[in-house]
Amino acid sequence: MNVHRLIEKFEERKTIIGNFQGYAVWWEDVKEIFEQLDEPQPVKVPQFVADWIEVCKEHLTTSLYTAMNPDFMKENNQSFDFILWIKKTSNQETFARAWLDGYEVEKEKRYTVVMKETKQPLYYNAGEKKLFFSLGGLATIFTQKQLEKAGLGWVFDCPGIEIEEVE
Repeated sequence: MNVHRLIEKFEERKTIIGNFQGYAVWWEDVKEIFEQLDEPQPVKVPQFVADWIEVCKEHLTTSLYTAMNPDFMKENNQSFDFILWIKKTSNQETFARAWLDGYEVEKEKRYTVVMKETKQPLYYNAGEKKLFFSLGGLATIFTQKQLEKAGLGWVFDCPGIEIEEVE
């Protein structure tokens, strides 16, 4: 029996559909839950996946099958990391569900970087385009990708550095 048929069946009764430990279970409450069962839920995907889906659907007007093909991805300059990501079986299902049902972009984790010994946070001065450990306690929030791009990926493995995940 599908969800719509089940709703129709209970719709005929309309009021109380059961009693659980002295509490009445009202049809309207149950119906609300049933109606949510058929609603496809968007999956969470990394930004690079969302970007690729957008490119494939809007600019390349390609099919789901083609969009997931590693050779097609290579031809369209997708990163090696993304190609490895799509080869993982569970990620293929996530990609397909995102393509069909919609998606939300995962927020990248963000971090502050602090020297343990001196408690000095890493700071980026946008005006001078320089990174330094701040004496004044000014801290910049970074993504891992930003730190790696700046040549500071090592901070995640350094015992003298404290990495704190922030909202």
